[in-house]
Amino acid sequence: MAENVIEFKNVVKDYGDFKLDSISFVVPEGSVCGFIGQNGAGKTTAISLLLDLIRRDAGEVYLFGEPVDEKHAYLREDVGVVFDEMGFHEFLTPKQINVIMKNAYKNWDENEFFNNLKKFSLPSNKSCGAFSRGMRMKLQIAAALSHNAKLLVMDEPTSGLDPIVRNEIMQIFREFEMQENHTILLSSHITGDLEKIADEVVFIDAGRIVLKGNKDSILEKHAVLKCPNDYVEKISESVIVNVQQGAYGSEVLVNDADACRRLYPDTVIEPSTLEEIMIFYVNRAKQQSKNA
Repeated sequence: MAENVIEFKNVVKDYGDFKLDSISFVVPEGSVCGFIGQNGAGKTTAISLLLDLIRRDAGEVYLFGEPVDEKHAYLREDVGVVFDEMGFHEFLTPKQINVIMKNAYKNWDENEFFNNLKKFSLPSNKSCGAFSRGMRMKLQIAAALSHNAKLLVMDEPTSGLDPIVRNEIMQIFREFEMQENHTILLSSHITGDLEKIADEVVFIDAGRIVLKGNKDSILEKHAVLKCPNDYVEKISESVIVNVQQGAYGSEVLVNDADACRRLYPDTVIEPSTLEEIMIFYVNRAKQQSKNA
């Protein structure tokens, strides 16, 4: 297997009113990559390009080291996919889905599928249209894990689920990733889930990559500096991502936490979360767009 399971090189997809603007990133083998961004940022478009569901206008996309195109459609045998909306017809039962999937995947493992149904407490003879949202998501995951996939690609798999079910699903992902050579691309705007499981982070906003790299490094570099409003002008612009001012003071997202702790010891500097980082960068982009 290639060192990078997924690779985007200067990929463009232009819809006119929205453009995926020359994005580049990689997902290393054996990692969990959190693909974050607000709704409409371009996550689903990028995933559709990876799965060859739509055609790119420029750039290259690689899967397991091979180009994503019609000649390499067999690569999808090794990819398990889970979307926000259930991909199975509501009148089907899991038992009927098993028959369909046996004909769709050469590596389909019937025993593994029914074991997953039991593991996730899913009935095999009940139509999936009667399933709760959490059960529907578990059914998709059960199928994705039942054809020896080396890569899981998930688009908002925990959106709209309660914390208990989300935690159960995160545990399923952890178990999959711990197995040899397994890789996960997890697209979500629920950054708290990603902080628990992701090794890498790719942050996209308005069709452009804003941040990418090791999750822990990104969190270590960024911090929220709290100070009086008139103190902000003392802070070097080179470390400021964006400023949020309030009646009782300012919160400043900085991109060099260690330097700020040395230079501004009379301020309060707190660790940032992925959610805070995302909000500050998105708000900065909006301000820049207004001023342009």
